[in-house]
Amino acid sequence: MVSHVLFESASGYAIFEVKFVEDIGAKTPAVQDSIKDLAKFGKMVNLQSFSPFKSAAQALENANDVSEGIVNDHLLALLELNLTKASKKSPVTLAVADSVLASNIKSALNINCEVSERGQELLRGIRLHASKLLKGLQDDDLKKAQLGLGHSYSRAKLKFNVNRVDNMIIQAIALLDQLDKDVNLFSMRIREWYGYHFPELVKLVPDNQLYARVVQFIGDKETLTEEKLPDLASLLDDDSILAQNILDAARGSMGSSLSEIDMLNISSFALRVVSLSEYRKSLISYLSEKMNQVAPSLTALLGERISARLISHAGSLTNLSKYPASTVQILGAEKALFRALKTKGNTPKYGLLYHSTFIGRAGPKHKGRISRFLANKCSIASRIDCYSDNPTPKFGEALRAQVEERLNYFDKGEAPTKNSETMRKVLDALALEEKEKEEDRDVDMDAAEPILTTLEASPSAKKDKKRKKRKSEDMDVDIEEDEDEEPKAKKPKLSKEEKKALKKAKKEKEKAEAEAVATANAVAAEPPKKEKKEKDKTEKKEKKDKKEKKEKKGKKD
Repeated sequence: MVSHVLFESASGYAIFEVKFVEDIGAKTPAVQDSIKDLAKFGKMVNLQSFSPFKSAAQALENANDVSEGIVNDHLLALLELNLTKASKKSPVTLAVADSVLASNIKSALNINCEVSERGQELLRGIRLHASKLLKGLQDDDLKKAQLGLGHSYSRAKLKFNVNRVDNMIIQAIALLDQLDKDVNLFSMRIREWYGYHFPELVKLVPDNQLYARVVQFIGDKETLTEEKLPDLASLLDDDSILAQNILDAARGSMGSSLSEIDMLNISSFALRVVSLSEYRKSLISYLSEKMNQVAPSLTALLGERISARLISHAGSLTNLSKYPASTVQILGAEKALFRALKTKGNTPKYGLLYHSTFIGRAGPKHKGRISRFLANKCSIASRIDCYSDNPTPKFGEALRAQVEERLNYFDKGEAPTKNSETMRKVLDALALEEKEKEEDRDVDMDAAEPILTTLEASPSAKKDKKRKKRKSEDMDVDIEEDEDEEPKAKKPKLSKEEKKALKKAKKEKEKAEAEAVATANAVAAEPPKKEKKEKDKTEKKEKKDKKEKKEKKGKKD
């Protein structure tokens, strides 16, 4: 049975003592109406303690902790002060709104916590009459505190959003898909509009973007002359034959003439179409750059657009990494899946992965198998990108090679390599790169000139030198220097390239020595051929002797 209620508000924490609770008739209309009435509800609960927040920053910190189920020092002190003096006659059972927070309070203070319907009903009543039950607060204070805390809490959640980079990718791929539709639609519109004036140009220039550029350049077909041919040819990728054909078609065109205002509108619209298509190209480069930063392995496996569509459909890269391979396989074909389940038909084999080149290259019998295999590799690549500290495209390239091997296996029957072997190769390559980087750092440190100190000799050192000179003068010892001996040659300073070459030569020498030792051990382990032959002869003779003895015994018997 609930004895106390913890109420978390925007102004602070409050603990209410429960005086009277109706358990049997809790869902009756009379009891439900009594919660709405302050006079009746005031007899059910009584405010035991209220601990207000000192500032808005403290309120935000506590709100974040409550949302994550953390029992911070402020809440811990309040609960210790009011609820730790429990006895057998009056046991404490605390009603809490959140189950995670309740379990953390129980583990921290050993207080029985309950998340029940009755506790939720009491919390609903307290929330309804909070401004009057909490002493020292006016009617508008709680509303203002809730509004301010709501704004700051939402702002903090947006600022520390883990998926904020993924959101840029989602928006970019959505805009790119919309641009594709718009550019196609506008291109069809300009073909139809300019076709009244120059209908023969449609067949001569089938590309949409190039058609809009040509329309913008030509304008009125009557103004097109031979002087403009070089510029028109440069616009058409230096195709002078096509430019001459356009000029001939313009001279004998069946199209109607247009006024200046109509021509002006057509050329301005063509300019808009050209600018949209150029922006589309820049957006594709932006998307590829973002994808190579966020998910390089998935991009190397599938390409920028398909991998971006997968992330967009899943909501984020984290969500995509949590999906199993079977879900990734049919991602984007949910309608077909539910229709098949409803009608008890065949479920779809692929969703967004259908746009991959691997499925297009596979035969009709192997499309389902290759899509399943590709989905498996996609889930591995997304997990590597999501949870690795330094994402690299090498894993994606290795997984792509595995899919290529699987295609060869379906076509020619060549056995593909195991996944563990390919992953091990990539890890070894990354470890080797790391080692080379460390060696380069060491070389740079060695190549750096030593720092010369500018400290002068101390006076005591000078005195010691003078004493030594005096002693050497007093002693009548003739020190003969050998003229033949040359002074020790100083080691020449090596450059970075020379040091690297020396290290490589040393490594090759060590490898050659190791190989020589291995071959020597192998030769020593194997017995010579002559000894083998002699052993075989002796064994054959022994077998013959045994057979002859057995035959003699048989004859005697």
